[in-house]
Amino acid sequence: MWNAIVLFVVLIFAVPADALDGTDLLKQIDRNLNPESFEMYRKLINIEPDGRKKEFTLFSVKKGLDKIAALFLEPASEKGRSTLRLGDNMWLYIPAVGKPIRITSLQSVIGGVFNNSDILQLDYAAEYDVVNVDDSGSEYLLFLKAKTRTVAYDQLKIRADKNQKLPTEIECLTEAGMLIKTLYFKQVKDFGGGIVRPSYVETDSPLYKGYKSVMIFGKIKKRDFRDEVFTLTFMPNIDSLR
Repeated sequence: MWNAIVLFVVLIFAVPADALDGTDLLKQIDRNLNPESFEMYRKLINIEPDGRKKEFTLFSVKKGLDKIAALFLEPASEKGRSTLRLGDNMWLYIPAVGKPIRITSLQSVIGGVFNNSDILQLDYAAEYDVVNVDDSGSEYLLFLKAKTRTVAYDQLKIRADKNQKLPTEIECLTEAGMLIKTLYFKQVKDFGGGIVRPSYVETDSPLYKGYKSVMIFGKIKKRDFRDEVFTLTFMPNIDSLR
């Protein structure tokens, strides 16, 4: 009995005082990537195996952990379309149709390798629990598990720079551990207002051999919005926020 008590005490005090809190680390990564509420301009480019490209320009707004909307500015054929995400629920508004249409996280409103979950990305900590963190050299490796089955990817492996606490690579996996896609975060840029983050995200997938998609961030700044902005009735009016 005495030996068991001694062993228990030793195990407690063997844990380093600065042991990593995975949840706290993930929240820091989320905040370093984006403010909690912001506006953003970005370009998405789909690249086909023969080198052909299709480009989209989006204006996006986000509030809190689970509200994000985006408006298509280019090309002309997509102009005026908007998307809205509230937690796990997503919609697409097409002016010619005149009402929002339900979409899913695994679909893609632009085609290519990025799906709707990637385009309307919430905080990672809002959708995932940290299962484990490895501290290796100049980076952290976080192993994440989806909180619900409605999340696009069941598991994530995030490689993050230890100094900047920013992702450098994220592997997106199924429940069985099959790789769906990899996201590569590059070209860290100072956007002003204390926002320093990768300005270029590239993705490829073993499911789409030879295809690649790129997301280029042109402008990000902190901004607060009314809750009304993130409603179905406001979707035709997102352009008024610019």
